[in-house]
Amino acid sequence: MNRVFKNMSKVIAVCVFILLIISGCSASQSMPRTAGNIIIMDSDGAEISVPENAQAAVLYGSFADAWLLAGGNLIGTTEDAVSERNLDIPDGTEILGTVKEPNIEALVACDPDFVILSADITAQAQLKEQMAQIGIPCAYFQVDTFSDYAFMMEQFCRITGREDLYEKNVSQVQETIDSVLDFVPQGEGPSVLLIRAFSSGIKAKADDNLAGIMLAELGCHNIAEDNPAMLEDLSMEEVILQDPDYIFVSTMGDEEAALSYFNTLISENPAWQDLSAVRNGRYVILPKDLFHYKPNDRWGESYEYLAEILYPDAAQ
Repeated sequence: MNRVFKNMSKVIAVCVFILLIISGCSASQSMPRTAGNIIIMDSDGAEISVPENAQAAVLYGSFADAWLLAGGNLIGTTEDAVSERNLDIPDGTEILGTVKEPNIEALVACDPDFVILSADITAQAQLKEQMAQIGIPCAYFQVDTFSDYAFMMEQFCRITGREDLYEKNVSQVQETIDSVLDFVPQGEGPSVLLIRAFSSGIKAKADDNLAGIMLAELGCHNIAEDNPAMLEDLSMEEVILQDPDYIFVSTMGDEEAALSYFNTLISENPAWQDLSAVRNGRYVILPKDLFHYKPNDRWGESYEYLAEILYPDAAQ
């Protein structure tokens, strides 16, 4: 295919895509691509046929990082890959809007063989069906645990054929995690309160996020598990009553604004200052790269970070 014809095909694809959305045409009216020769499975349990060594558009920075770790060819990704993850993306990689507002026209125009989506993002929820209408295979992934990451990387490395990168970025990381969990003392672990801070408020979190899951695996008891109402309305009275051994804080959005809000809350409220975790310096601001974004090949570092705080004697 010469360059002129290829560019024309991209324009035609965009036009067809828009017409399909407007008219509600069925997938049978679109022209499918040639079937690939690698069958993978996504987090929804769907089987997807993907060309070997596919050029992928990845609409989530953390997944773009994972795709590159698997040796994948990245043709396009969203702004967060650069602005938040600071990924060293290949020259010529198209920026396809934001995670919550992907640029569909730019996505189609960059002519990917494969599109990788996040199952957690509402704006991407209907995109798989829309892409299927123009014959572009898509896969949804949801990553909350290391096992989820390992599953996703298994699929990626099947496409790229790079078993060596699975060994490096998954198997070796698993060994680090196992070694951390091996030295966690048996018996009742410390009590914790996990908080997510925003620029205008805070919320208690349970084990529905990667930090909460890791704390549970490290033997901690999250006080929010005793009182689910705390997840909707963080009761200071309940926190005082439970008086957790540790308070862990993750941030969302503007980190500086979120921490400013939380630090002001502590400094101006005597009840917070009376908590033993605050008095003894056992409230910890979790680094975003290890606990907010998916840590990917650094998952072992995330476990080590928490273990050294929770069990300093054992860690030595």
